[in-house]
Amino acid sequence: MKKLIYLVLLGISFCCLYSCSARNYANQLETERKLIKDYIKREKINVIKEEPTDGVWGEKDYLEIDDNLYFHLVSAGEKDGDSVRNVSTIVMRYRRYTLDAYADTLSFWSTNDSGEPLTFLYSNTTSATCSGWYQAIGYMKYNNSEAKLICPSKLGFQDDETLTNVTPYGYDLKMLIKNF
Repeated sequence: MKKLIYLVLLGISFCCLYSCSARNYANQLETERKLIKDYIKREKINVIKEEPTDGVWGEKDYLEIDDNLYFHLVSAGEKDGDSVRNVSTIVMRYRRYTLDAYADTLSFWSTNDSGEPLTFLYSNTTSATCSGWYQAIGYMKYNNSEAKLICPSKLGFQDDETLTNVTPYGYDLKMLIKNF
């Protein structure tokens, strides 16, 4: 009888902990959405729903390309050079920063901070990087293009930190393309 009571209490405790964890994650996602909206408002970003047809991006125009994923093309790059295609090797320099009022730069693209830029194969089937970047690369298209990205945690890097921490990041991206 004591064992049965112990098992029932253990089961109830487990259910309570799981329930609290699920609500905590939902709260974190809501906080993330609010942080992104606050960043957009604070930075006076103009959210657009379609890519500019003339290719001219306003300084504060960000295209909403997914749920809480926003893209801004800073420089189109070299349109007469290499362009992204399936199985292109992408060499990406980036700066990653938090979106809160007192932003913290977490990584930077200078060779002093990272001797090697991030290099990965761009393809339709695999991702060695965050899925938000994959979507951004489709808009960057050309060698030496530069962009800014507001990326929610679910579309960011999937490492141990992001699995336990729901944090959106801003990225400044500079892309080089190596087609062989």
